Amino acid sequence: MVGESDQKDKNESRKILIALVSLILIAAIGAILLFPAFSEIVSAHLAPGLGLRDSAVLSFFITLVIMVIFAVASGDGLLGEIQFILAGFFVFFLIIWLLLAWIF
Repeated sequence: MVGESDQKDKNESRKILIALVSLILIAAIGAILLFPAFSEIVSAHLAPGLGLRDSAVLSFFITLVIMVIFAVASGDGLLGEIQFILAGFFVFFLIIWLLLAWIF
């Protein structure tokens, strides 16, 4: 009995290993084939565009809207969560500002 269940477990683990290895190989081949298209997309979208000043204005309003949505969704409103909203505002503002300047 123990030998039979061990054999089933070994066969099942071999099948899982074969499936995982084949999935990794397919993903690697797909990544290799998509690399030229990906490099064109990266070079086209990382060209200079939106500056730091314009992205700061956009990120301020985007962050303001996000923080109001978070405050309403939290249930306590603006006064109950103000210490977390202020810290979150500056972190979100910095991240969104730099990402907008970098991507766009």
